[in-house]
Amino acid sequence: MTRDKVTKDDATWRRELGEEQYRITRQKGTERAFTGKYYACLDSGVYRCTCCGAELFSSETKYDSGSGWPSFWQPVADGALELEGDRSLGMHRIEVKCARCDAHLGHVFEDGPEPTGLRYCINSASLDLEKR
Repeated sequence: MTRDKVTKDDATWRRELGEEQYRITRQKGTERAFTGKYYACLDSGVYRCTCCGAELFSSETKYDSGSGWPSFWQPVADGALELEGDRSLGMHRIEVKCARCDAHLGHVFEDGPEPTGLRYCINSASLDLEKR
C-alpha cells in the first residue's frame, strides 16, 4: 500500500468526482442515514477511498451498528486514516479522513464492539468496495 500523499486542486477534484462524492469527501458533507449503497452491504472485500483508491477498511471488520451508515470497528492498517477534532454542529466529534488524500470519510465514536470499542461511521459515497 503506497503512502505517497495525493494532492489535487479543487477544480480537479470537482471534475473527477460525482457531485455527491465531492460534497462529502471534499466539503465534509454527509449522506442521509440508510441511503448509502454500503450501509447494508454484506459483500466481502476491501473498502477503498473513492478519491485515491487507498485501502481503508475490510469487510471483516464491518458490522451493523444500527446507525444507517457503514460501520467498522477498525481500519485495514495503522496509518490508513487520520483523525481530527470536529466541533461543527455544536458538538465535539472526531473526524475520520483518508491519510493519503485527506478525503472526509465520516466520524469515529467510542461506542463500538470489542475488541476495539470503536465505531468508524463512514459515508458510502467516500468508499469503493473491491469485492473478493
